Amino acid sequence: MMKTNENIYPVFDRMLSREDKESLLGQKGVMLWFTGLSGSGKTTVALALERELHRRGLLCRILDGDNIRTGINANLGFSEDDRKENIRRIAEVGKLFVDTGIITIASFISPTRELREMARDIIGADDFKEIYISTSLEACEARDVKGLYARARRGEVKNFTGISAPFEAPEQPALSLDTAALPLEESVRQLLHLLGIES
Repeated sequence: MMKTNENIYPVFDRMLSREDKESLLGQKGVMLWFTGLSGSGKTTVALALERELHRRGLLCRILDGDNIRTGINANLGFSEDDRKENIRRIAEVGKLFVDTGIITIASFISPTRELREMARDIIGADDFKEIYISTSLEACEARDVKGLYARARRGEVKNFTGISAPFEAPEQPALSLDTAALPLEESVRQLLHLLGIES
């Protein structure tokens, strides 16, 4: 656990409340945490949902793994410690968005239950919806949209989830979506239903 600097004086209690922000936006903040293998369709589904929410006048923010690693987490690699810090930072950033009343979509492999539980603890269980993009390894590898599986099979990419590093599937996700079996529109429809939005 990080030590709090004795010279830090948070002003959370003097800031406008989450309720004030949600009232302004006319919506409730929530975290949709997409987890699944590389190439499972997390980003594709997130982008489609973002567009549909925007079309309906709802404010949404995507936090995507590759995007985040070009900015706030550019200094992190893929070791166990770095993966943990990657998720910790994302959860902390995500909590800020959720507390501002924004529908937030985190699209990260987040391969272990421990990592996702840490994110849930930071964000808050009531605001955290775990979405398992359950597309099989075989389907993801057949797509290999980034060419990473081929490189991992050749040993060029270390600690690659599903090949040389494990992936622990969620045991009780709020929603499970197999993009190899479901049309994109159906995945979005099911997510809207989860959010209590009529499709």
